[in-house]
Amino acid sequence: MPDPLPIAVLISGSGSNLQALIDHPDHGRTYRIALVLSEYDDAFGLERAARADLPAAVVRYADHADRTAFTSAVCDAVEAVGASLMVLAGFMRILSPTAIERFPNAIVNVHPALLPAFPGAHAVPQAIDHGVKLTGVTVHFVDEEVDHGPIIAQEPVAVYGDDDVESLHHRIQAVEHRLLPDVVSAIGAGHVTVDGRIVTVARTPERVIG
Repeated sequence: MPDPLPIAVLISGSGSNLQALIDHPDHGRTYRIALVLSEYDDAFGLERAARADLPAAVVRYADHADRTAFTSAVCDAVEAVGASLMVLAGFMRILSPTAIERFPNAIVNVHPALLPAFPGAHAVPQAIDHGVKLTGVTVHFVDEEVDHGPIIAQEPVAVYGDDDVESLHHRIQAVEHRLLPDVVSAIGAGHVTVDGRIVTVARTPERVIG
């Protein structure tokens, strides 16, 4: 088994997906969290990092002249700890193309819908308002467009007639907490390849994703 892949987990809020990455049995085996980075000092995810004795940093958007300068600072912090994969786990700030140039096919995002449906920050209420019967979770590589990059894995979640945003989001999060760490582990194990927009995840006896 090669050394675990060093990753940086970027958060903005509670860090529930960070906790899923911490708790996953492959943490420390196929990947290790080298940095937890938040744009907010008071993000609860920083407390989760402290409890797990993980290195953490805060890069505030307001401290930088623009999105490009902020993105460069984020990338600098990630590179400083030797992380080779960024995992956007509830990170609500859009990074500039600088990040894609510095980390090509090495930034992963989790989105609460089956892309390309319902991109953007309001995917859950949009799914309910649109009357769809299925939504879900997408884990994808990040490119220069919002919620657009090559799709690594998807899993559907049913939308029930009595769902509200809270109930649907709760079931979607349960899938996120399983699917995102599985994908990160597969990347760390070298089981994920990218060819243009086509992502292939090798199926092994112990891992079936997507």
